[in-house]
Amino acid sequence: MGKFSRMGNDLYTGRKSIDFVGRKWLWYAISGLIIVGAVLGLSVKGLDMGIEFVGGAEYKVSLPSDQVTQSTADEIRNAVADTGIPAAQQPVVTTSGDKAILVQVKPVTTAENRQIKDTIVETTGVDPGQDITTQDIGPSWGKEIAKRSAIGLAVFLVLVVLFIWAYFREWKMSVAAIVALIHDIIITIGVYAISGFEVTPATVTGILTILGFSLYDTVVVFDKVRENTKNLRESRMSYGEAANLAVNQTLVRSINTSIVALIPVGAILYVGAVQLGASTLKDLALALFVGMAAGAYSSIFIATPLLVQLKANETGVQQAERRAQQRRKQMEADRYAAVPTFTDDLPVHDEPGDDDELVEGAPVSGGAADRPRSPEAMGRGRIAPAPTRPVQASPSSGRQQPTRQPRSKRGKK
Repeated sequence: MGKFSRMGNDLYTGRKSIDFVGRKWLWYAISGLIIVGAVLGLSVKGLDMGIEFVGGAEYKVSLPSDQVTQSTADEIRNAVADTGIPAAQQPVVTTSGDKAILVQVKPVTTAENRQIKDTIVETTGVDPGQDITTQDIGPSWGKEIAKRSAIGLAVFLVLVVLFIWAYFREWKMSVAAIVALIHDIIITIGVYAISGFEVTPATVTGILTILGFSLYDTVVVFDKVRENTKNLRESRMSYGEAANLAVNQTLVRSINTSIVALIPVGAILYVGAVQLGASTLKDLALALFVGMAAGAYSSIFIATPLLVQLKANETGVQQAERRAQQRRKQMEADRYAAVPTFTDDLPVHDEPGDDDELVEGAPVSGGAADRPRSPEAMGRGRIAPAPTRPVQASPSSGRQQPTRQPRSKRGKK
């Protein structure tokens, strides 16, 4: 077994550990910088709200059935977007049955309206007086979607708090999970503002979806934290050490599930943004991609360190911290007092020389004797002291050494 294949097992057993809890201020600083960038992007560029939210104009282009195709819709979309009109930079062009194509843009002036109609006529060759119908679109539908989404978000957050509080019986876990959720939402909205993608109902759907993904990852880590901190007195670890061990134990799983989820979403984002152009697929995929990545990050680097910080003043946690400090002092005083005894379930490591690297021009090594000795780890065994003088024959070597006699012959000459 190589080093990389043993890493997951070493993280789970605690032989190797990444200090997530101890470096919480570093993770807070990184998240703070990302959030500041997201807020700046949101305040400077703002969100590009779609037609459903701000209203606009709709052009119904009547065409023969053999021309009502996706290729014709793409030609009209590209032609309208190339007019240079700000309200028509991201037109929504769809087919309506087999007799017409709908073109939707944001609110335009009279001159811009005439320019868009002329562009459609040049692209399709239809009669502008008979084959093009124009009507205004109101933003009432988008406002209703936004209102219901806000209500759904509020209900979701309340249910999350109650669920985590009831399941873990710890309100501080609820607070840490909600902070992680808000962290993910702010980053996702900020990336939307910076990227310039249009906010559509698909975007709202994606944002609501990532809340569940982020919460799922956080609950898995918290469940392992609860398992590790159930008996702190017996484990002789502090609450922070047990929580950090829980994050390391779930790290490989979190990375694997996040990568597996991000690969198909990234493919959808590429197809929607690059190949299909303006499409609801890219709006949904961008929200999912950013939210999933932020959710995996926040469950590891934000939620658990914040939970440990919130529980730092509890009596039981402080007592466990004092016991852990006392244990560390004892180990520092006699670092060899904790040498483990041999058991059948001790980890099996590679034989010496299995993972040696061959260097061009160097002789082939036969084993550990050709490698420099690594420093002895604490608690793994005693180090023999270096000799100060040559070993000499003992003067008592020629004397007769005492022997133990049987009980019947003791005291007799």
